[in-house]
Amino acid sequence: MKRSTERIITTHCGSLPRPAQLLDALPDAGSDAYAQLLSAAVADVIRLQAETGIDVLGDGELSKPGFFSYVTDRLSGFEPRPDLKPNLWPAELRDFPEYYEQYFAGAILGSAVAPPVPIVCVGPVTYRGQLALQTDIANIKAALHGVAFEDVFVPAVGPAGPGSMAPTRAEANEYYPTYEEYLFAVADAVHEEYQAIVDAGFIVQVDDPFLAELFTDPALTRDEVEERAELHVGAINRALRNIPADRVRYHTCYGINEGPRVHDAPLADLIETIFKINASAISFEGANARHEHEYHVFENVKLPDDRVLIPGVITHSSNIVEHPELIAERLVRYARLVGRERVIAGADCGFSSQATYKPEVHPTVMWAKFAALREGAELATDQLWRAR
Repeated sequence: MKRSTERIITTHCGSLPRPAQLLDALPDAGSDAYAQLLSAAVADVIRLQAETGIDVLGDGELSKPGFFSYVTDRLSGFEPRPDLKPNLWPAELRDFPEYYEQYFAGAILGSAVAPPVPIVCVGPVTYRGQLALQTDIANIKAALHGVAFEDVFVPAVGPAGPGSMAPTRAEANEYYPTYEEYLFAVADAVHEEYQAIVDAGFIVQVDDPFLAELFTDPALTRDEVEERAELHVGAINRALRNIPADRVRYHTCYGINEGPRVHDAPLADLIETIFKINASAISFEGANARHEHEYHVFENVKLPDDRVLIPGVITHSSNIVEHPELIAERLVRYARLVGRERVIAGADCGFSSQATYKPEVHPTVMWAKFAALREGAELATDQLWRAR
């Protein structure tokens, strides 16, 4: 995994807005015409990232209909249950019901081309996404020809992701005797995806908002949170077995949620648990108004020597384009606490976790944010390397 050895390098979290032509063709996914559109779209989005100044590139998750729903195409053993009500951010919904009624009608659930549906495990969980994954890998490799980049990452859902929209974790499993057995079965299945990504020469990014959600669940005591967090980390590390930590980055967030966010767990509550995950890089929210102050955590917590931080210095939760000088200030704060070589400029979360014509951040604004990210990283580089 590349580090910022000579300058602050840049990346993002994964999901990017899909072009309208690709969304139009989504009902024909699997056809030759759709495959050609997808390949061209991946080539375009990788080229645009490089041209805008992103160093560590991704495919934008363009092949995936959504963060929640793509797993049904790649894992067997699950059954859709549209009658179940998704359990998203219960504490937030309890305190801001009017806001979220309006929000869900037009975002995440309401505007998705393929709206996510709760799924339940009803049989043995196995991996069946080999063809889809190899298509992703082939499209990325083809798109990289002639493009300048430092590294490439491919996001993949964490083991707790499948079934996460069920009302409770217990309700996500109707087959395995215990939730632990279910979770570890999912870990064994997604391991195949993680391993194939790394074998292709890419970084695997474990996308995992679910650990943070444990720490915000109003139904759990602190002891129950700690117990389930240990199980959660055990499942992730099981899924990462035999994969070198320096080929893994771990992304945690609080969802795409553009809401009040008053119940987000403090990074200080999560960080020691995150350090137990076998991933060299840690990607987390740091640019929005609920989390920008949390760089202070690293004044009191020592970053392990083998770890790199990817703090969000641009956010997915606002259409305001961050000023490059503010981005530089954010990066310099982290660099002075943990070392400049161990900071990569990133985003809080993805910009289109669902395939939709109406992403919360407009695509033109997102590309402007990426340009500001590059400029802010250059300003930070001037301060951290050249001003000596």
